[in-house]
This record gives sequence, structure tokens and C-alpha cells, in this order.
Amino acid sequence: MQHLHQLLEIKNSELAHLLRLSLYGLEATLNQARTEFPLDAGAKVCDDLLQELHSLLQPAPPQQNTGWEDAPDDLKLSRLREAFDSDLELSYYLGNSQLQSQTDSDLWNEIQRKLLRIPEDLAASWRQHTLDLAQEVGAIADNSNLFQLPFIRDEIIYPGLSGTIQTQGLSLSQQVLLNSQIIQDNASDLPAGFLYLYMNFIEIEPDLHHALKSVFSFDVISLDSKPEQRNQYIDALSDRFQRTQKAEENADPLSILCAWIDMDEAIHSLVFVPPAERYSWWGKLQHESRRILKKVTNQAINAGNEVRIRQLSGLYADICALSKDDLQLDCGGIPGEVLTCLRVYARINQEESPGRVIFRSSRK
Repeated sequence: MQHLHQLLEIKNSELAHLLRLSLYGLEATLNQARTEFPLDAGAKVCDDLLQELHSLLQPAPPQQNTGWEDAPDDLKLSRLREAFDSDLELSYYLGNSQLQSQTDSDLWNEIQRKLLRIPEDLAASWRQHTLDLAQEVGAIADNSNLFQLPFIRDEIIYPGLSGTIQTQGLSLSQQVLLNSQIIQDNASDLPAGFLYLYMNFIEIEPDLHHALKSVFSFDVISLDSKPEQRNQYIDALSDRFQRTQKAEENADPLSILCAWIDMDEAIHSLVFVPPAERYSWWGKLQHESRRILKKVTNQAINAGNEVRIRQLSGLYADICALSKDDLQLDCGGIPGEVLTCLRVYARINQEESPGRVIFRSSRK
């Protein structure tokens, strides 16, 4: 494992990036196989190998400040930092936490990722403002230097910078998804796209939390501060991906629907605190899963099943009878309203399955 570890630690390496993707795929496959063949002669060795993979794929701990990096007071983008931290409209969507970055490069990426969680019109205005302030200090937008995340399409999420500040931007890449051998036959498959996108996005975004009930049902959990929860969430997402694939192979509309409800819950349970606004980049990305869910719902209905699916929103008091084990936050949105629907309410052939939401406390 020595050389694997060495390659994974190399920053800005496409080879390291592809290796990590392949190891995640191997981990997901072995976890699924371990579940299906619990009495296999290789089970014990497989468990040991999974432990080694878990350890190998742990994110590197944050580097200590050695004094060589820019201190916050020396940032070229200090005006941008001050403007961002003091904007009350941003704090409504993002909460009151202050920016943490210590270098211009990190600050650029931290701000751009936060803009993915606010309404797109406000994000567009702020993104232009960030480019204007960067240009004032001699930096310009650069779309040629991008960190690529695997997904089912190509998309520039935000640009990098060149000039006085050198840093990568962020993009989606179908080719990176294709390069992961385990899913080459499903390159246009949305569950596979979400699985690999999430596994990679978790590595670069310390603000991500999960609220997946099957992993932890009592709170919204930080993945950065609880790496064991990070691993369990990825394992659960991988398992639901595998079940979705099997259901589609069997071509039973009702099984596909049930598997997609579970997959959709796992997708929507990767959240921020407060949760991203519905019409943000992140909110629209996750809603792609709900569009597929609507499609498979119609297929199940056309096959003769009675199906009702409802995404829960609005006043919590109006929908709480349709949900169970909901989570409450004291930030974001409007007091007393649903912040995000983690799991849809479903009624399938007279059998009810409650939804699950995060809602804002009614306390002012």
C-alpha cells in the first residue's frame, strides 16, 4: 500500500485523482459483495482489506500554518473577504459563520463554493463582484485550470484565477466519470454520477453534513469533524446505488420506484447547515434526482400500481402528519417552515411510507 499512499498524497495530480476514484469503486463493490456473501471463505480477509481501503482513503489532515502562507491581513483579496463576511443577505442563506481561509487561493475557492448554496441570481451578482475585485489586484478569470469532478455531463461550475493569484476553478466532467472502470457501462447513469460526484465533493468541501437516517437518525452530522460518519454515509450511498442498478436490471417498475425513493433520500441527505436554497446551484443539482423519481413514478403507475409521491415543503405544521423522525435547526429560512425535504412521502398500493424533512425551529 506504500506506493498507493504516496500517489494519493500528490496534489493536483490527475493520476492521483483517478486512483482515488478507482479505489472508491473497489470499496463500494467489496462492501456490496460482502453483504451478499457473508459466509464466503474470503470474508475475513475481505474485511481486513476494507479496513485498509478506509484508512487509505481518509482525507489528509489540514496542514498546520508554517508561517510561509499569507496571513489573513496580507491577503490580496482582503476587500473581498470583508465584503463577503459583512453581507447580511448572504448570512441569511449561509448562516453567521465567517470565512476560514488563510490564503488567496483557498479564499477564492471557499467563497465560490459558498455561492453554490444561495439563489442563482444572487450568486451570479456576487460571482461578478468577486471577479471585479480579483481584477483590481491583478488576477483574471481562468477557465483552463479546473479541478474536475466526475458527473454525467461537462460543466464549468466556477473559474479559477491566473495572474497575481494562481488557483484552480471547479468543473463537472463526464470523461472523469468514464475513466472510473466500475461504471463505464453506466456512464450516463444519474445514480452513478451522484455517487462519484459526492465522493469527490466531500473531499474538497468541509462544510458538508449528512442527515441520512439509516446512518444516524438524531442530528445533522458534520462529515469533516466525524470521518467515521463520512465513511458510513458513502457506504450507504454506494449500497443504494447498487440496489438501484439491480432493480433496473430486473425491470420491475415497482422495485425500481422503491429503490429510487431510497437513492433519492441518500442524495438529498447530503446537506449544508443551513441547507442550500432550493433554487441554488446545489439545490437544482439535487433536484435532478427528483425529476428521475417522477419519471419512474409514472412508469409504476402505467404498470397498474396506485402511487402517490409528495415532496414535502411549506409550513411544517401543515406536513408533519406525513413525515417522521424530522430534524430541527435554529438557522436558515423562515421560522416554522420546512428547509429541505430529505425523503419524499409515498403511498404505494395503499401502503404509506412517511417522508422526512429538516425544518426551522418556530422560535424567533
